[in-house]
Amino acid sequence: MNIHVAGENALIIYFGEKTEPKISAQVQQAVDLLSLTLKHHLIDLVPSYASLLVVFNPLLCDHLAVRKMIREALQAISLENDRLSEGKVIELPVYYSLESGPDLAIISERTGLSVDDIIAIHQQGEYLVYAIGFAPGFAYLGEVDERIASPRLATPRMKVPRGAVGIADRQTAVYPAVSPGGWNLIGLCPERMFNPDAEPTMPVQVGDRVKFKAVSREQFLALGGTLEGEIA
Repeated sequence: MNIHVAGENALIIYFGEKTEPKISAQVQQAVDLLSLTLKHHLIDLVPSYASLLVVFNPLLCDHLAVRKMIREALQAISLENDRLSEGKVIELPVYYSLESGPDLAIISERTGLSVDDIIAIHQQGEYLVYAIGFAPGFAYLGEVDERIASPRLATPRMKVPRGAVGIADRQTAVYPAVSPGGWNLIGLCPERMFNPDAEPTMPVQVGDRVKFKAVSREQFLALGGTLEGEIA
């Protein structure tokens, strides 16, 4: 575990160099422990794949004091601890089809797998939420089966619809809002990944696990999904 200055009132903790469930579990344990330990000194905790950004109140403490509190609080976390995150398991519905997933045919051609096989393999996985970033509610999920892992598009799309389910290398994700994007699109999810008016605002958090379940076109529309968003 290494701690470095990340700003005038921030420190970043590195737990390792690789993306793996064991490291992610340590990051989540650190979130829980520091939330309890730093209390009013804390402004925010931002977890990522193998690191945790700690933003503190500079009016109450400084880098040295926070660094000491972090080290004391995290003594219980061992790099050999292989306890996986105890986050929730969330099931997300997906309408997989050539209509809703324009890159299914490309992945099929590249891998030699049928579209049905790609859909089945994507559903078989249980994906750990490693980080949330890029946009509110954009959860980076891993790891995708090597058979359907797909490189990012050479030219990103200018407009990806909200709810688009994509694959990039061995990651998968659901776009929380209309935005540019270079992931391979394989379906649409009717679930809102970020809703500022809801509590909680996001259905998943770092440390949770996600499973995808195929639904029909009719079920997708009944769940609030829309096919009106143009993919450009």
